[in-house]
Order: sequence, then C-alpha cells, then structure tokens
Amino acid sequence: MRKITFIGAGSSVFAKSVLGDIVLTPELKNSELALYDIDPVRLDDSYRMMQNINKNAGEPVVIKAYSDSKEAFKDASYLVNAIQVGGYDPCTITDFEIPKKYGLRQTIADTLGIGGIFRALRTIPVMLDYARQMEELCPDAWLLNYTNPMGMITGAILRGSNVKTVGLCHSVQVCASSLLNTLKMADRYEHVVQKVAGINHMGWLLEIKGDGKDIYPEIKERFAELEAAGELKKSTNLVRLEMMKRFGYYVTESSEHNAEYLPYFIKDRYPELIERFNIPLDEYPRRCVNQIKRWDNMKKELVEDTKIEHKLSNEYACKIIKAIETNSPYQIGGNVINNGCITNLPDNACVEVPCLVDGNGITPCHVGALPEQLAALNRTNINVQLLTIEAALTLKKDYIYQAALLDPHTSAELSIDDIVSMCDDLIEAHGGWLPKFE
Repeated sequence: MRKITFIGAGSSVFAKSVLGDIVLTPELKNSELALYDIDPVRLDDSYRMMQNINKNAGEPVVIKAYSDSKEAFKDASYLVNAIQVGGYDPCTITDFEIPKKYGLRQTIADTLGIGGIFRALRTIPVMLDYARQMEELCPDAWLLNYTNPMGMITGAILRGSNVKTVGLCHSVQVCASSLLNTLKMADRYEHVVQKVAGINHMGWLLEIKGDGKDIYPEIKERFAELEAAGELKKSTNLVRLEMMKRFGYYVTESSEHNAEYLPYFIKDRYPELIERFNIPLDEYPRRCVNQIKRWDNMKKELVEDTKIEHKLSNEYACKIIKAIETNSPYQIGGNVINNGCITNLPDNACVEVPCLVDGNGITPCHVGALPEQLAALNRTNINVQLLTIEAALTLKKDYIYQAALLDPHTSAELSIDDIVSMCDDLIEAHGGWLPKFE
C-alpha cells in the first residue's frame, strides 16, 4: 500500500486541501494517509476531519494518525511537510516584538528579514532531524516541503541530507491571475499561459500570454491608465505593481511580503509610504490572533461536521504524487538547488523554476539568464538565505550577524551595532527553541 505522510497534520485547513485532494484522486485509491503531529489534540481534530471526508467520498483511502514520527515515516513513499516550529506564542511574537524595539517593522516575517532568519534557525534543525529519519526509514521517499522560509528550509535539507525534496509555494499558480484580476483584465482572454522563474516569493512573471499573444504591453498600458485615473489607490497589490513599473516584471508573491524583502517601502524616515502602498505592518501576528479566535467556529465546520466534503484545490502536492505514480507528465513551479538552472544566480542558491514531474521524479528545467535587474534583486535575498543556512549547518553565530547585516530591509534601517545587538536579544529570547551557537 502506498503511504503518504503529512508532517504537521494538526494544521487542519491545509491538511484538508492536500489530503482531501488525494482522497478525491482515483489514481491514488488505496493509499494510506498517515497523519503526524506533536500536538495530540490538533492531530485528533485533523484525523476526525479526514475520516469524515474519506467516509463521505466512499472510503477510497485508509486514514491513520501517528504520534511517533518514526512510525509515521516508516515505509512512506511521500511526505508532505507543513510544520511551524515555535508557533505564534512564543516565537512569532518574539520575531516581531524585539525588532520593533529597535525601530524595525515587519509585515509577515516568515521568509526573509530578521523574522525569516530566526524562523529558519529554529526550523532547520528539526527538519534535518526528520531528514535523518527519512534516510533510515524511507530513503527513496520524496519530501514535499511547504514550510517557510522556503528557500532556506529547502536549501538546508538539500545541502544537509540525501533526502529528495522540492519546495512548493501557493503563489506561482496564481501569479498571472492575480495581476489580471487587479487590473480588471481577467475576462479578456480564454487561455492564459505564464512563465515564472526566480526565487521563492520573488519569482518573476517572465512571460504572460493571452490566447497565444504576449500581453505584457497591454498589461502595462492598462496599469498606467488605472494609476493615472487614481483607480488603484485601495489595491493590495501596489508594491508588486510599483516593482513592475520600475523593474519591468511582475513578482509572484503578495505586496505585504515583498514590502519587507526590499529596502524601499517600510522606512521610518518616510512613514507616508505605508499608507501610499497600503502596507499592513504586523499583518502576520494579526492573522494569527484572528485565526485563534475563529478556531472554535472553524472546528465545528471542519471537525464536527460529519457530512463534510472536499473540492479539489490548486495545491501541487497531490498532482505531483499522481504524476510520479502514473508517469503522466506535469509541470510545477518548484524550489530546488540551482545547479545552473538560472545562469546568473549562484549555483548553490535555492531557486524557483519550472520542473517536469513524471515517473522519473521531479526534474528542474533550464531557464538561462534572468533579466539582469531581476537577478540583482534576487541576489540581495539569496545572500541572506545562504548565510542563514551556513549558520544553521555550522552553528556559528557570526553567520547570523552577517545574514542580518546583508538583509535589504534591516540594513537600510539599522546600524551595524543595533543589528548585532538585536540578533543577540533574539538569540537570548528564543532560548531552547534554538541550538547553541558558538
């Protein structure tokens, strides 16, 4: 029996998307879905939810819950990872509140910046431990990683283990549609094709074709018209549109994310930029608090509804498993070690490129050189990612400082002394959530 393990299954909403897709896929019938989480209450919630979804779909798969990672991993063919080490309290709070004392504001803090660095430092050791278990218990399995910071986590696993892994993000699939919807152009074309490459959360919409025609010129003309008419002032995509205006291409991830990957938008010296570009400071903690408040109602909808059903999502995980199992070619946007896929980015960087999935597994595609201005923007983020991975793999504190000193937003706002002091404060506040650094 094919075994598909979900690590961090207590994340019920996301587990429903990925595992629900598998339940509804006839080619994956008779699989075992192994749910694993360190929180027994949330694990049981997801187990009950998936049992109901499976029953209402005619019980095509077998659902099992595991509190022991080794039992969950044993003989697995695929593992889907969606853990969050440290959770909202205490770690996310720490990632936001200590930098705030130094005057450094963030929006999401899960991919880059000081928050992304420390999220990686507490997550990478856990993932490398899981990787060692995989090497022993399911050495041929694929690890499908959804955990952020994507570039750092996936890069560390690929460099620090022999596990086959790919990083998966939600933003690639909806990049073109988000741009067209923002500019009210979605109904103009029946078929839209996109080409995306770069790094996670800073991938670039290199090409966009509508019904076979390059529509970038029309998109830029439409943007200029709407901007001049003042019709985009309330848009949540203003950072992305500004980057397209200045650098020529649209970026995959949301404006609230990209605002903190760049040195231009969250600036204490220019507070008016926050309102001008609709930047939601402290957005991730706000989401966490609201989700915690909503969980009681969500639990009734997801866990206690015995008639619950699922509709196929646009997540990659199930499509990847199906493509490998049936040798049916499918293309994804995957995060992999570069190794020459993008020729003007470092070979050891984790890049996000088109990948072919079939019976041979997941094969990255050659992209070539990005437009130089896009590669330059990517490199500013890659610098931070590579140094954070070095810190995690070597346990040397200097690499933490250097990662923070090279972060575009952090270095644009704070002095060297303040950045080092802030890192020290964060290391102390994280306590046992971090390994001991020298």
